[in-house]
Amino acid sequence: MADPSSYRPKPGQIPDSPGVYKFRDEHRRVIYVGKAKSLRQRLANYFQDLAHLHPRTRTMVTTAASVEWTVVSTEVEALQLEYTWIKEFDPRFNVKYRDDKSYPYLAVTMNEEFPRVQVMRGHKRKGVRYFGPYGHAWAIRDTVDLLLRVFPVRTCSAGVFKNAARTGRPCLLGYIGKCSAPCVGRIEPEDHRDLAEEFCDFMAGRTGTHLRRLEKRMALAAEEMEYERAARLRDDIEALKKAMEKSAVVLTDATDADLIAVAEDELEAAVQIFHVRGGRVRGQRGWVTDKVEDVTTAALVEHALQQLYGEERGDAVPREVLVPALPEPIEPVQDWLTDRRGSGVSLRVPQRGDKKALMETVQRNAQQTLALHKTKRASDLTTRSRALEEIAEALDLDGAPLRIECYDISHLQGEDVVASMVVFEDGLQRKSEYRRFQIKGFEGQDDVRSMHEVVTRRFKRYLADKERTGEWADGEPLTEDDGRPRRFAYPPQLVVVDGGQPQVAAAKRALDELGVDDIAVCGLAKRLEEVWLPDEDDPVVLPRTSEGLYLLQRVRDEAHRFAITYQRSKRTKRLRSSPLDDVAGLGETRKQALIKHFGSVKKLRSATIDQIQEVPGIGRKTAETIAVALAQAAPAAPAVNTATGEIMEEEEPATTGSPGEPVSAGPSHERRGQET
Repeated sequence: MADPSSYRPKPGQIPDSPGVYKFRDEHRRVIYVGKAKSLRQRLANYFQDLAHLHPRTRTMVTTAASVEWTVVSTEVEALQLEYTWIKEFDPRFNVKYRDDKSYPYLAVTMNEEFPRVQVMRGHKRKGVRYFGPYGHAWAIRDTVDLLLRVFPVRTCSAGVFKNAARTGRPCLLGYIGKCSAPCVGRIEPEDHRDLAEEFCDFMAGRTGTHLRRLEKRMALAAEEMEYERAARLRDDIEALKKAMEKSAVVLTDATDADLIAVAEDELEAAVQIFHVRGGRVRGQRGWVTDKVEDVTTAALVEHALQQLYGEERGDAVPREVLVPALPEPIEPVQDWLTDRRGSGVSLRVPQRGDKKALMETVQRNAQQTLALHKTKRASDLTTRSRALEEIAEALDLDGAPLRIECYDISHLQGEDVVASMVVFEDGLQRKSEYRRFQIKGFEGQDDVRSMHEVVTRRFKRYLADKERTGEWADGEPLTEDDGRPRRFAYPPQLVVVDGGQPQVAAAKRALDELGVDDIAVCGLAKRLEEVWLPDEDDPVVLPRTSEGLYLLQRVRDEAHRFAITYQRSKRTKRLRSSPLDDVAGLGETRKQALIKHFGSVKKLRSATIDQIQEVPGIGRKTAETIAVALAQAAPAAPAVNTATGEIMEEEEPATTGSPGEPVSAGPSHERRGQET
């Protein structure tokens, strides 16, 4: 590990001008590339006290062994040079988007004598018109099959074309009218090229001209009583309309725009792009990246723009690019896009209307892409095994923590304080083992004290189950009569708490007080993703690309989700409480029947016992219990009209809460998390 002061440039060496800089390691490999409006100010930020640097930046500067820079005249040149160097050197600490698939494009080879329509992947070639990208190759073929009725452009390979020219016989498409058969001279090269241009115009969104032209020709054929030709043109029009329906209209003003959305967490980011041409979504693609540097959403957007348009020119860069956050500063990026297009490009954040609604759709796609990526990553056995080994090594455990329990505290300004316990076994969620807690030992907000109480209660139950039979038989956990593990009878190898030093200390103190000394404890602080250990002044900083850090983050985030879901459920039930909730033996069905019959709790309170008995399912004993409970429950104070002094009669809410209401979010198997 290098000391940044050993290669820090001398004062005055770094110019105060725009430029691009490179950090190299001891083997002269480029590990980071960046740009700056002022090289002097930017590089000075890297050579400050290491304690003040972000952990990822700290790792980069201590890995580097030298820094060098290149001065340019403008920030736009710096942006272009940064992109070029990132593509050339592939630095390990830069954000690098990796395509989640190789997207197919619909390509028209305008650089050939007889342009060909085909599906293409990979790098774009000069002289070829591209449309897309598409999600699937079959979507391209379906569209092309419809359009070939109207634009019978060549689709065959060079070998098939030459063979047909040699034999003088066209392929099957030539016989059925879906190819103009230039191979056998049925159409001149100039006319075939015009046909290909019309095909490209239609795919680019200029559809109205072609439809109107075909409609006029159809009407003319009908007037001349050429009904077969009119029918053929009618079918051509239907084919074009069907092809247009395959790409839904999303913007009514025939806008050409690209919409970019970003979904991110502390470790990874997913980018989704919708390509809108002529108001229709013509293509979609997405990328996923590891956040190996300390980067904001605006910086992720800037990197995405470089990736998306770095190789593009002309109409491939649209007039409008909509993003979730603007790069800072915006002027160099906008000037760079304008230079690549050859005319003005608007880079902005949509604020209202159809474009904002479409951006929300793109954002949901980005979130789903990130979730799917995480699911695939978590399901890989080799990856999970490596993650557990990395955790064991980083925390100096005797073995891999096959069972991990994580605890989190949730409340709203000190109200409805609850906690969650989630369980991961072999790196996977064990939702049937989830538990939730109400904080009972004190009132108010104190996360540290709450953590101590929850850990104490959990392991008291574990010790009580263990003490009941002395020890586990044959090392197996205690089980109920049906063979399931008894609650809290199976101890973890690692306890993770959501928080830093104070929460870790509280959890460790709880275990020490109970005499539990064979369970490791750590905390994961959300702000910098640092791992804290008991009695340690400095955190453990796992490598940014560590699968162990990724697993700990998933465990922590799941505990947070489960806790906040329970807290919201409790708050909702408290706000929807009813005096009927305190009536013993009165279930949800009969409560609803009472409210439906009387209309409100107030009217039910004024009813007689005989009137209450009229409700189906309510006997006299139950009716008496309801009447007594409602009489004892103090009604809310009436509202008073301050102008007249009149008491305002109000109906009590008819909605009742259910003491057995499950957690409001999550699939049914998550609801097995029991309250303790």
